[in-house]
Amino acid sequence: QEELVESGGASVQSGGSLTLSCSVSGIDYSSYCMAWFRQAPGKEREGVAVYNDETPMYADAVKGRFTISQDNVKNIVYLQMNSLVPDDTAMYYCAAVQLAFCYAPAAMNYWWRRSDFAIWGQGTQVTVSS
Repeated sequence: QEELVESGGASVQSGGSLTLSCSVSGIDYSSYCMAWFRQAPGKEREGVAVYNDETPMYADAVKGRFTISQDNVKNIVYLQMNSLVPDDTAMYYCAAVQLAFCYAPAAMNYWWRRSDFAIWGQGTQVTVSS
């Protein structure tokens, strides 16, 4: 059974830090790469970070502030978020993305609506206040 469960979302003040975790089960890493997306109210879902073949890639909006990492022993994917700003407020989703779609976050934004794009978690809310 493939399942992704996010945790770690919270309300923080601008400038603060959070670490999101995604507990992964039943995912064959030879067929998927792991990624984080987010969706703010009234906005499109967007790719934030992807970890593919031990190479992280980031959206321009989070580059230098967010770090994605993957522990294949514990089967957990992390998103370390520093220097948070109110624009980071969103529901954050963990995704196991089909390898055919594992490109930079900006590219994945064209495909995430496809039914065969990824396996999704339920999301965890991050709220950043000024």
